[in-house]
Amino acid sequence: MSVRIVVAGTDTNIGKTVFAAALTQALGASYWKPTQSGLAGETDSEVVARLSKAGPERILPEGYRLNSPASPHVSAEIDGLQIDPDTLRPHDHPAPLVIELAGGLAVPLTRDLLQIDLLSTWALPVVLCASTRLGTINHSLLSIEALKRRSIPIMGIAFIGDEARDSEQTIAAFGGVKHLGRLPQIDPLDAHSLRAAFNANFNVSDFASEGVPRS
Repeated sequence: MSVRIVVAGTDTNIGKTVFAAALTQALGASYWKPTQSGLAGETDSEVVARLSKAGPERILPEGYRLNSPASPHVSAEIDGLQIDPDTLRPHDHPAPLVIELAGGLAVPLTRDLLQIDLLSTWALPVVLCASTRLGTINHSLLSIEALKRRSIPIMGIAFIGDEARDSEQTIAAFGGVKHLGRLPQIDPLDAHSLRAAFNANFNVSDFASEGVPRS
């Protein structure tokens, strides 16, 4: 089975989708977004396709496409649906697979299921994406603690934004996780500039195996 990596975030709107696109491009991977909330404008799958230059055969259909830009459990209810966790199983795929979660770890999928609870049944390694803005230490360490409490393997932490060396080092040290790198702000942002930034700041071999010990 090819490597499958979950890209999770400490919060929403931190650049997780851009990182997922960079990782998809670097690994020549396929991409899957289990739940997409909000269909106005460009969806996350469409962003990843554009920034990674992945063909349509590598962008797998979302498990749920929900109209409202809200927490998945609310968005599903607005659409008259209830998310069935049994339908959200990671694909067995011949190519590497990048799976991008929605928002932060504790996002509700239903009235009695958090996203992190579903993640704990997958037993797949997680790359935790964190911004470098003020507040990241608290958000990141709480997210790491939540993953470890559920014995979810952590591949490492990837920072997104301007350099905040002390915060980054503090999170990696207190959290006991690998500092994978930092994706800076990129302007202009396109497939070429994203590839260059990822290659300059990350080691692709860190993502090449699922053999991550459980924390």
